[in-house]
Amino acid sequence: MAFELPPLPFAADALEPHISARTFEFHHGKHHAAYVTNLNNLTKDSDLAGKSLEEVIKIAAADLPAKQGIFNNAAQVWNHTFFWNCLKKGGGGKPGAKLLARIDADLGGFDKFKEDFKNAAVTQFGSGWAWLVLDGGKLKIVKTANADLPLAHGQTALLTVDVWEHAYYLDWQNRRPDFVQAFLDHLVNWDFVEANLG
Repeated sequence: MAFELPPLPFAADALEPHISARTFEFHHGKHHAAYVTNLNNLTKDSDLAGKSLEEVIKIAAADLPAKQGIFNNAAQVWNHTFFWNCLKKGGGGKPGAKLLARIDADLGGFDKFKEDFKNAAVTQFGSGWAWLVLDGGKLKIVKTANADLPLAHGQTALLTVDVWEHAYYLDWQNRRPDFVQAFLDHLVNWDFVEANLG
């Protein structure tokens, strides 16, 4: 069964002025769609056809040189689908009490979490992602380059922000710090993050 491009979980213009419908036209409609198409072409008639996206990522990550193209496209399909769910109209603010208590205990408080998460996103050289993950029972902030993702490192992703230029350039140009701040202040879907925490 072929991989499919999932629809956005909101209208394309729902997150304006922070992320425009035009950005989603390219980011979801072209970039994410291309990763899906490439992944289907790379896995067609192979032993990976019919496997779940997570299985493909784990298998391809275990054999990186030979399956780099498969890993990159599969991971980017997963990363983007996850990122869309990290966003919502009227998001941002603070999470619920359970997650807030974990952030206080593991990351030194909510303000420090925001500062450290933003720093991870802003200092990711080139393309990549900043993540809030669960690793060994503790919350951590990590960043990954290109298509890399927590799943390949035995971590559970809770939240991510995409810092590839195509994620923000039409709306924010070279102001990555402002984009990440807008993400934290206005867009984070804390309900989704808390559901990932379990």
